[in-house]
Amino acid sequence: MTSGRDVDHRMGEGTVTVTDGAGTPLAEREVIVEQTRHDFSFGNIGFDLVEWIGGDGEAGTHLFGGASAASAPLLAEKYLELHNATTLPFYWRGFEPRRGSPDTDRLHRAAQWFVDRGVAVKGHPLLWHTLAPQWLLDLDDEEAESVMRAHIARETREFAGVVDLWDAINEAVILPVFTAERNAVTRLAQSKGRLEMVRLAFESAREGNGHARLVLNDFDLSFDYERVIEECLDAGIEIDAIGLQTHMHQGYRGEEAVWDILERFARFGLPLQMTETTLVSGDLMPAHIVDLNDYVVDDWPSTPEGEARQADEVVRHYRTLVSHPAVESITYWGLTDEGAWLGAPAGLLRRDGSAKPAFDALVELIKDEWWMSPTAVRTDGDGRVQIRGFAGDYRVSDGSGSASIHLDRGATTSLRVALE
Repeated sequence: MTSGRDVDHRMGEGTVTVTDGAGTPLAEREVIVEQTRHDFSFGNIGFDLVEWIGGDGEAGTHLFGGASAASAPLLAEKYLELHNATTLPFYWRGFEPRRGSPDTDRLHRAAQWFVDRGVAVKGHPLLWHTLAPQWLLDLDDEEAESVMRAHIARETREFAGVVDLWDAINEAVILPVFTAERNAVTRLAQSKGRLEMVRLAFESAREGNGHARLVLNDFDLSFDYERVIEECLDAGIEIDAIGLQTHMHQGYRGEEAVWDILERFARFGLPLQMTETTLVSGDLMPAHIVDLNDYVVDDWPSTPEGEARQADEVVRHYRTLVSHPAVESITYWGLTDEGAWLGAPAGLLRRDGSAKPAFDALVELIKDEWWMSPTAVRTDGDGRVQIRGFAGDYRVSDGSGSASIHLDRGATTSLRVALE
């Protein structure tokens, strides 16, 4: 296994010729080079902010709750300080509680807010047995399938250009045998089969937006998931990325275990997305719990000892993920402890919005160690400077103007920019 700290493969290099507006090289001139964006996606869920952004400015409760109107601006500031990607909730039961009345406008406003601030948006999920609308049960299988296809195509079409990345289907491994609640998605899967449900989701999504990137996402990281992926690929289903969930409420898996998971799924030659990942900053869930949903406590507080552990582990986890060449994104599943899944103290911020050590540690890692802050460099006699940094966007400037450049991962490029 790698040390978990080798990120050289994330770098790009550029030979940049800096000119004035007339195209004359600016020789022996001091310029400032600074990074403005990572190509790698460092994301979180934006659920806390949907009500505030997409509604009327007043927060409320919409399936997963939301930040108060008073705390939302602070959370938004913290969000943008660290993240360049977000996942927004398209759980069908909450998105379309009444047939024919989808929550399109509000989610579209929320998605556009993030895009306007340079944050890429992912929709989660297009099809999932959990939180499927109850009204779907009233339809027979033929009509239910037609409605599912129309729903998926409608969302990818309506959000095209703002949301072009989707979890097409969530947790397909368990789909045909899911028993926690009656739902029409599992019912249809029992007649059509798992593979055809995956095909339904992917084909319908591409019908709505042929340019969308579509992810197969699951929490089951066993061989069962590998077999599902193999079957889908053999059947010609075009999967753009493989989603892996790791809610580590029972403790950090460790670098070796995480690396082994990544290696197993990298064999398919597809990008890997760590779609849902968490580490708690309080007492750990008992190891004997098989289904995390079975663990119910009245209060699960964050503790000083737990916060120190979380900060150490989250940095180790991110280093391991970024060091693996197949991984293209990390989505941490919880900005704050308020409204966190299962009530766990898994957020990067406490319930009051204050930063935990884990948040500060990630800022230091992503926006300092893995980031080029404004740096003064001097052009040579031909007006050239050499730049090396993490793949992404950079700005070159002097007192007279600025220009943007992009460094491609693993490549050395020659660029020419005019400062005017």
